[in-house]
Amino acid sequence: MLKFLSKVKIEFNALDPRTASCMEFLAQCNSRKAKESNPACEVEIKRKNVEHPPQITVTFVNGVEEAFDATSTPVHRITKMILEKGQLLETEQMFREAGEQWPVIIPDEELSQHAPGTKVSVFFFYFFILCYIDNLKEKNEIIEQLVWVWFWCRILTHVEH
Repeated sequence: MLKFLSKVKIEFNALDPRTASCMEFLAQCNSRKAKESNPACEVEIKRKNVEHPPQITVTFVNGVEEAFDATSTPVHRITKMILEKGQLLETEQMFREAGEQWPVIIPDEELSQHAPGTKVSVFFFYFFILCYIDNLKEKNEIIEQLVWVWFWCRILTHVEH
């Protein structure tokens, strides 16, 4: 998680009972695995004596800063968001290193194009299973599913875009 961050600032009042997210996030930041992933990430802890809601502020390696109200945001959501944005940063970096444009812009005509073979393959999958089943009851269930797949394939291929 820390590999995508350059700075973490955790602010809380030690006497405030709503500091659970801050403490858990701090524990994750201080773990050996997290520190090894990015030893340069600065973790700053600010204990406040005033009535201030617990807050976690992270700065990504690209300089973007994001603050979280730790009273209403569970730690798993914060870490999930950091990992998702981090993966986006990695993808962006790979594209830039390859000399490709970022963000990737897909023309509208390509977005509306039909992807060949995706609907037909489901039909053939059920048909293939049907050929190798000996039990009559199972065959009838597969045939019923096969009919539904065929029905939806017909409907989906006739939808106007």
